[in-house]
Amino acid sequence: MLVLTEDVKKVLSLTDLVLLDIKHINDEKCKKLVGKSNKLELEFAKYLSDNQISMWIRQVIVPGYTNDTQDLLDLKHFISTLKTVEKVELLPYHDMGKYKWKQLGFKYDLEDVRNCTIDDISKAKKVLGIT
Repeated sequence: MLVLTEDVKKVLSLTDLVLLDIKHINDEKCKKLVGKSNKLELEFAKYLSDNQISMWIRQVIVPGYTNDTQDLLDLKHFISTLKTVEKVELLPYHDMGKYKWKQLGFKYDLEDVRNCTIDDISKAKKVLGIT
């Protein structure tokens, strides 16, 4: 359940635009990808919509993870339920930060994932019906 403090609500009442990243629309796949549920971010999007706060929805397109047609259709449906989405932005996954993980001695979980291409973004835009 989404819990916003009065201070956060006050800040949001003064906010013109929220950039909201949705890591994955499917909760189980989101947990697998980032280790957390997507429930709070989706509830937050509904809160923004219900309170007439403009937002841009951002989705990183990670080949093999977030570019499944059905998942994109589910994302499209979710976005259609929101009243204040001004823009949907697709961000191409890249591995430029991989070296940082290695320098810190951490395992890079997306080691075998290729960088997102212009074609991947074009296909996702087509499914989502955005330009």
